[in-house]
Amino acid sequence: MYINDRVLDNGLTVLDTEADREYICSQEPATYLAASSTYALGNKSGSAGSIFGSPAARSPSGRKVSSAAITDGTVTTNGTASHHGAVGSADSRLLVAGPLSASKAVVTDYPFSLGSYDVGIPGPA
Repeated sequence: MYINDRVLDNGLTVLDTEADREYICSQEPATYLAASSTYALGNKSGSAGSIFGSPAARSPSGRKVSSAAITDGTVTTNGTASHHGAVGSADSRLLVAGPLSASKAVVTDYPFSLGSYDVGIPGPA
């Protein structure tokens, strides 16, 4: 899983306060442009704070944030979605990206769903 240095430097709160859009992509993006354009097949827009929740305890140790499940994302391009990417559009940053649990064919103008997932930082060993 990709995690931007800003997230590591400022903790998981960056995801909670800056992520405002989740994209489904045809391959794993490594930049904001790749997530939002090059590999983008669809997205769900929200306000900062609506994509991820506040940091919470992670098991067995550490901290995590959980994404909100998506049931009404908009597909903008036909293709096979295999990855996701959460971005902070105000600063054009890809904040976190990773694979979907399974690839799925998507069709323009049909909604997509994406289950909740966790992004965590383990506690000290």
